[in-house]
Amino acid sequence: MDFSNKYVLGFATALCLLCAGAVSVLATSLKPQIELNKKLDQQRKILWVSGLAAADDPLPPERVEELYGFVKGRVIDRETGAYADDLTVDTVDPEKESKDPATSIEMPDGKGKGSQVASLPDHLEVFEITKEGAECVVLPIWGKGLWSTMYGYLALAPDATTVKGITFYAHGETAGLGGEIDNKAWQASWVGKEVYAGGDLTADVVLGVTKYGAPRDESFQVDGLSGATITSKGVDGTVKMWLSDVGYGPYLQQMNP
Repeated sequence: MDFSNKYVLGFATALCLLCAGAVSVLATSLKPQIELNKKLDQQRKILWVSGLAAADDPLPPERVEELYGFVKGRVIDRETGAYADDLTVDTVDPEKESKDPATSIEMPDGKGKGSQVASLPDHLEVFEITKEGAECVVLPIWGKGLWSTMYGYLALAPDATTVKGITFYAHGETAGLGGEIDNKAWQASWVGKEVYAGGDLTADVVLGVTKYGAPRDESFQVDGLSGATITSKGVDGTVKMWLSDVGYGPYLQQMNP
């Protein structure tokens, strides 16, 4: 059977519109579940990085709910470090704030170069672990790698001067190279590292990542990733910026006056 070009074009257009509509409906209907799964994954990361759960614990949803009872999410004023008790972590999105001139400031000169974060939100989130014997604070961090923005969590001991863990929950770095920021062994190498020079929260941030294979001070430096110099520098800059006085520094100083 012969079909005219007009018929074929019309049929193809109708089929495309039908498929697009079906995909749109499916995406809309699945959005709540997708958001729920995203939140659940982030909660798992917080439990793992804080040490409330072992890194190899699969954490089914009911277990996440149980352990997350020891996690207290708070919103802070980034500039002063004080709690913003009128706000909650469910209603504040620091990254979105950072993109809105009304709720952010431009990165001050000389700050944040390695992270490539252009502006800072008025508010930040912190997750305080309250379980006796496992107390720590988990700080959300983000910054640029080679190909992507890297989103993660950095956990600090109660004195805020020692790393308890680091993890990343979203990024687009190259698998086998920059993607090795997900490597459990590399993440474990951060544990116990010193954050500030001499343990003084008002001093410079010394915690950071060196070039792969370069000499380093084991007390506060982490070996870079092989073949991923730019990603390593991005992690280094990101950590230094968020722990400085333009990031979580004022909050950490209030924790340990």
